[in-house]
Order: sequence, then structure tokens, then C-alpha cells
Amino acid sequence: MALWIYGINPVYEALRSDRCQIREVWVAEGRGPKGLEGIISRAQSEKIPISKVERSKLDSLTKNAPHQGVVGFIDQWAYADLDEVFQGGEGEPFLLILDGIEDPRNLGALIRTADACGVWGVIIPKDRAVGITPVVAKSSAGAVFHIPVVHVTNIPTTVRRIKERGIWVAGAAAEAQTDLYHNDLTVPLAVVIGGEGRGMRPLVKRECDLLISIPMKGKINSLNASVAGSIILYEVLRQRGHTPHP
Repeated sequence: MALWIYGINPVYEALRSDRCQIREVWVAEGRGPKGLEGIISRAQSEKIPISKVERSKLDSLTKNAPHQGVVGFIDQWAYADLDEVFQGGEGEPFLLILDGIEDPRNLGALIRTADACGVWGVIIPKDRAVGITPVVAKSSAGAVFHIPVVHVTNIPTTVRRIKERGIWVAGAAAEAQTDLYHNDLTVPLAVVIGGEGRGMRPLVKRECDLLISIPMKGKINSLNASVAGSIILYEVLRQRGHTPHP
């Protein structure tokens, strides 16, 4: 699909990615080269046109989002399919399933964390959830161009397909009796994070092999979806013996 993106990191990562193709880059007139060196160098080496345009044009296109003076236009970007996800992972299978994330910033943040934690692929539903947008690309800092994102019609059916491959499915649920620190997350695993506010839908929850919670001591009994997802993904990484560099 065609997609425009904004911001230094998303444009640079899209240029580095072999999952998409940028056809043109716009830079705001008067914008100095600082921070854009990588973008300019890569675009020039791949003979991608760079056009100087009035900053107001970028402001209008992005609705005054923090575009940092640069926008890229992508001709070809496609969602992955589930089979593709299983062809490119390293180590034990590790998937992230998002059951109805509606805030593009939450989706972008989760994709960014998933990439950092070595997740093989991110699965999102087509309905009642946000897809890949310029805001998602910006919030992911361009990670969306490096990790497969699968768009599926039915999350429960997809969960069953994943389980048929011998992968355990762990759903994040505040009411779970066992917290994530007392579960073995080193097994082939798919983590399910529910939508903002409502959490996982009952049909999806029933398909999970186990439910896990995050210990909390305050008066608020829930976390932002992207924060909760990040805590769980990093616990998987920790248990698997790949402690991230500080």
C-alpha cells in the first residue's frame, strides 16, 4: 500500500528497510542538514528524489505533527502473512498479538518494543483497531519497517493456528492469579495484549493457554497497554537469557 511518513527516524529506517520502497523525500525549505545526513546520503545513493518544499506544506500534510522538517512517500509497503513471520525468526518463537489497540501511539510504542525484544512478528486485527498509519510509524521510531506486522480478520482463529504450531499463548489479564514472574516464558510463546480499557475480548481470552498479570501495589489497578506490553516482553527477554544492554 502507499503510505507517507514523517520524522527523521521513520524516514531513515524506511530507507534502510527492504520491506518497503520510498519514492520521494520532501525536506522543508530552510531546514539545515543537521540530523538529515543519513537520509540524504541514503536517498542519493539509491537515486531517490529529494525535493525542497515550503514548511507550511509539510505542516498541512502532517496536520502540524512534529515532522522535523522531513517527509517520505512510500509506494510499496505491505502487511506480512503469518507464514512469513515463521520464516525469519531467531531462537524460540516469540510473537505479539494485539487484540484491539485503538491508539496509534500505543501501537507504535508496542511495535518499537517488540522489535527491541526480538519478537518475530506483531499480529493485529483488521476491525476495531488501528492499522499502520503515519502516527504509528513515527511512534515506532521506524521499527514498523523492520518487523513483520500481520493484519488478520479473526484473532481467535489466528490464535488457534499459532497453537497448532506448538506455541503457548499467554494473555495479559489483571485478574490472573499468577503473575508473569512466576511463569516459564522461555517456551515458544505468543503474548496477547488487549485493547485500551476493555482488555482482551472473552473469545480471545478463552483461547489462551495461560493468563498472566503484572504485580501492582498502587491504588490504580491497570497500566497503559503499551507499558504493560513492554514489561511482559522484556520479562520474556530476561528469562531467555538475553538481558538488554543498558
